Amino acid sequence: MKPGSSDSPLTPHPTSDDWLDRLRLLRSRRVGPATFHRLLAEYGTAGAALAALPGIARDAGSRDYRVCSRDDARDEFARARRAGAAPLAHGTQDYPPWLAEMPDPPPLLWVVGDPAVLRRPAIAMVGARNASSLGLRMARGMARGLAGAGRVIVSGLARGIDTACHDAALAGGTVAVMAGGVDVIYPTENEGLARRIAETGCLVSDQPMGMRPQARHFPRRNRLIAGLCPALVVVEAAAKSGSLITAREALDLGRDVLAVPGHPFDPRASGGNMLIRDGAILVRGAADVLDAVPAGPEGADRAICPAPSVAPSAAPSATPGGALGLAETAQVHRMILDRLSPAPTPQDALFHDMGLPASAISPALTRLELDGLVARDPGGFLRLSGAG
Repeated sequence: MKPGSSDSPLTPHPTSDDWLDRLRLLRSRRVGPATFHRLLAEYGTAGAALAALPGIARDAGSRDYRVCSRDDARDEFARARRAGAAPLAHGTQDYPPWLAEMPDPPPLLWVVGDPAVLRRPAIAMVGARNASSLGLRMARGMARGLAGAGRVIVSGLARGIDTACHDAALAGGTVAVMAGGVDVIYPTENEGLARRIAETGCLVSDQPMGMRPQARHFPRRNRLIAGLCPALVVVEAAAKSGSLITAREALDLGRDVLAVPGHPFDPRASGGNMLIRDGAILVRGAADVLDAVPAGPEGADRAICPAPSVAPSAAPSATPGGALGLAETAQVHRMILDRLSPAPTPQDALFHDMGLPASAISPALTRLELDGLVARDPGGFLRLSGAG
């Protein structure tokens, strides 16, 4: 599907029932992006998936499951209005095209500022919070050069390299990806910078409005940074740092990873040097990045990827109504749990090993996810979650 069309029934009014249903489904307990997409594909609409959720949870043994209420969803939309945030839903024409291509993309993003910059050619830039003077100088010069060449700079609004990149790219528009809610600026010292970013670019988050950032939120933020762009540049990073986590996420997503070399005696350069040793592209300035990552077509020329499809619930031994019997359902659950472990297992390998059609396994996986027994990791991997 080309941008300009939409596979979503969403109306232009974010407080309409279809928007509320999507937000309620996403905010319901144990419904992450993967489960959201599977339920939406299986039941057709968020409203139908919401109606089915309590029964799915009950079949999985959860007797007290409650979906997110309409009042809670309305409250989040009210918070968004007060913050000047607008929603972007996966599958609609305004959703960032590179993000749509990643496995299990965020079903909904909150955006403060101009969402159009999310469709322009972009480069992610990350680095150390305690950056050196040379590192900050490199970050500013590279970001300014890339912005002057028409690239949007995507970073995480952190101290150090992130702040330098955003500040240098303000004139061309820059994107700050938030670890918490888009209305919660962290660190607070960057509140002024965040306001300036929203004037020419935008702030983005997939977290609920009002969410205070915690340590566990930053890997998810890092994945968003990597997912929004075809390439990631690491300016300065220690051997064990969030920037290296972002680089690994970029590699997992098939993005290009580039790194600025540094002095081997400086621990802030060790991560970038390791990346170069392992195959990352060495860059010394904006010109090297532009040579390594051609602009390609504008986002407006890129296809929008619809949500992953899931076959309707059925199995060879299903009842005439199309649902598995209790004994058959329990057997499929046991087969899944017996074949998974705490270590990630590719979903394709599980399906192949079980020897059953996907239409029999997918609904069972959804029930096990909702019950907290199975967790889904980025890249199509499954594992036992240890809950329950």
